[in-house]
Formats: sequence, structure tokens, C-alpha cells
Amino acid sequence: MKRRLALGLLACLSACTLGPDYKPPAVPPSATGGFVSAANPAVSADPLPDGWWKLYQDPRLDALILQAFAANDDIRVAEANLAASRALFEGARALQLPQTTASAGAVYGRDVTVDTVLELTDREPQDTWLFDATFDMAYEVDLFGQVRREVEAARDNAQSVDAVLDGLRVTIAAEVARAYGSVCALGEERAVAERSLAITADQLRIVQASEDAGASTDFDVARSKTLVAQVQASIPPLDGARRAAVFELSALLGKTPTEAPFNVESCVTPPRLAAPLPVGDGAALLRRRPDIRAADRKLATALAEIGVAKADLFPKVSLTGFYGGAATQFNLLGSNSGLTWGLGPAISWTFPNIAGPLAKLAQTRASARGALASFDQTVLTALKETEQALTTYEAELAHHAALADAAADASHALALAQAQFTAGQISNLDLLTSEQTQVTTAAAVASSDAALIQDQIALFKALGGGWQAELR
Repeated sequence: MKRRLALGLLACLSACTLGPDYKPPAVPPSATGGFVSAANPAVSADPLPDGWWKLYQDPRLDALILQAFAANDDIRVAEANLAASRALFEGARALQLPQTTASAGAVYGRDVTVDTVLELTDREPQDTWLFDATFDMAYEVDLFGQVRREVEAARDNAQSVDAVLDGLRVTIAAEVARAYGSVCALGEERAVAERSLAITADQLRIVQASEDAGASTDFDVARSKTLVAQVQASIPPLDGARRAAVFELSALLGKTPTEAPFNVESCVTPPRLAAPLPVGDGAALLRRRPDIRAADRKLATALAEIGVAKADLFPKVSLTGFYGGAATQFNLLGSNSGLTWGLGPAISWTFPNIAGPLAKLAQTRASARGALASFDQTVLTALKETEQALTTYEAELAHHAALADAAADASHALALAQAQFTAGQISNLDLLTSEQTQVTTAAAVASSDAALIQDQIALFKALGGGWQAELR
């Protein structure tokens, strides 16, 4: 009866785990519904696909992002950090097993123990070989769950590092798409500038011919030349910005500037979506965003560390043992005459001075409160960034539509002005004004195209997709 009682008590103690158990932190119900700013025909409530960049149906963009995932140096750093954290987790798990040490040795000389044995057997002490071999074992009886909490903390920390890596993949995918989109959009802006340059150059020739006929003045020609020069001057900055975007792309791909993917400069049209941009809802966002998952795992780590610190207030019990032998001849190591062994418990306790463990416990509890606050703020930040991206995208869509209408009207007005100027019905100033309006609105539409692709990518990044397992 006493034996069963003792075994039951030992089982209860072994099952005791101090500290709070992890529970998923609550989020406001309003955070899980549809987005406030999603009432826009250009977006839909459909789930965000894993590889959102594939929605652009641009094989070159797909290939660039996969290259970045494989070669980006920041990702390599994060992968190394993940490997290190997983190794720490495996090390923590190993603490649940008995710790063992095997040792063996051989020395030549005099040993007081051997001399004593020789004297007791009426033999003279002498120099001799002494061989020994020992196997030691120690096992911590995890009475208060400290080792289990250490394993939980290491596991949760590894999961938070994994989430950080996923978040970096989200960022890298977005930055590659942003750089590629910039190259293409700047190519479009340059093409628009070249078309505007051709138009203004043609008009300059018309005005010069009119001057030769006596219908225009040197002043009219000078104004037309000024417009041509202004359009010409807008091209070099576009070329510089485009080449800078290529070098940005090169760094994201883990390449030197000489290895930059200059072939992307053939792209002169920004990637465009063939369907409304899928944004899902708040619940899917909270599940998908790696930074929220990282904050959640950091909270779980902090809670487990409370249990580790709390267990330091209680005794630690270990079972230790050893088995081995010693002999003056190697072949006698296993004989009974030289056998040594032992088995027994050991207890240690930081008591009565427990000020240090209490301070550590207070520190872990404060860290857990901070981790919970950080989680709450991360959720709010994710929702804020998504709503801001949706709002910015919607505003730019409206801006783009108005600019497109203005550009169409400006092109029509220029065609009319050209015909009327040729017929002598309007002045050179009227024609020049129409040219300036057409050039300005065409450039504005191209600039808005660039803003749209950047706004789309910012929205995709805020939604937190792109890290999923199929890409690993």
C-alpha cells in the first residue's frame, strides 16, 4: 500500500508543470470581418492566393521572385537563424533524457590506493600501470516541469524565428515586384516622353515652315523649341531612375551590379491585373500575416519562460549513478576485484535566499505582459496597413481614371488644334498650349500607371501573402 502511494505521489509530482499554459490571445471581433475600405469594384473578397504575383501573369516576374527566394542574402541570414533556433530546440529536448558520460584512462606510476592494497597483501609498493573505465549517468526528475517549459520555450522561439523568415519572404517578394514594376513603369514613361518628343518636334517643323512662309515669327519658333527641349530634358532622369531600379533588383537577387538582369529593361508596360485584386477578410489576414504569428509565438515563449523561472523557487531532484572499474592490468578491468558502481538521488535548492529567482520570475512576467501588448499592437498595425493600402489604391484608381479622360480629351484637342493651325484659324500660341496640355496629361497617365502598380504591391505586402510552403 505504501509503495503504491509513493508511486502515485511521484507520478503526480512528475505531472506538475508550473507557470501559465498558452492560450491564443483574443482579438476584437471587429478585426475578423470585411475591410472597411474594400467597397471598391477593383478589389474582391476572394481569398488571397499563395503566390499573389502570379496574378500578373508575367513569367519574368515569377522567375525573378523565385530567384530572390533562392539567393537573397537577407533570406540566407534568416534561414541560418532558423537553423540555429531549431538546434537550440533539439538541445532543450535532449535535457529530457538522462545525461551520460563515458571515460577511460591509463596512467603509469604510483597510486596510493594501489600501494595500500599491495601492503595489505604483504607486497612491496611499486610503479605500475593503472587502467580505469567509468560510465556516469545523471537524470533530472522534472518534478515541477522546468525542463518541459524550457522545451516549450525553445520550440516556440524557433517557431517565431520561422515566422520572421516568412515575413522576410513577404518583404522580398514585394520588393522584387516593386523594383520590377518600377523598371517597367519607367520604361512606359520614357516611351510616352519619346512620343511626346516626336509630336513636339513635328510641330516645331510645322512652325518653322510657317515662319518661312511669313505666317509665324522667330518668337513662335523659340517657344516651340523650348517645349521640345523641355520634353527632351525629361528623358535622362527616367533613364537614370530605371537603371537604379535594375540595380535594386540585382541586390535583391543576390547579384553584383555587373550581373544585374539588364534584360528586364525591355519591359515598357507595367504588369497589370486581369481581375479584381483579392483581399479576403480580416480573419484570413490575421492567420496569414507572419508578423502576427511571430508575435503570437513570442508571447508563447514568454509564458513558458514564466514556468521555467517559477520552477527555480522549488527543489531540483536528480538521480545519479556510475559504473566502472579499475585494475593494474587492462584485461582485468571487468573483474569483480576492481568493480566500482553507485546509484542515488541528489537534491539542490536555492533556499532560503530566493531573491534572485523571485526577481527572475518578476522579469519573465513583465516580459509576458510586454509580449501580449506587442501582439495587440501588431494586430492593429496589420489592420491599419491594409486599410491604408486599400484607401491609397482606391484613390489612385480614381485619379488614374480622371487622368485617362483628360489625356483622351487633350489628344483630341491637339488634333483639332493642328488642323486649325494649318488652316490659319488659330495662333501658334493656341497650338503650343494644346501641345503642352497633351504632353503633360500623357506623362501624368504614365506616372499614375507607375503609382498603381506600386499601390497594388503595397496592398499585397500588407495582406502578408507569398511565404507559403509551396515556394520553399
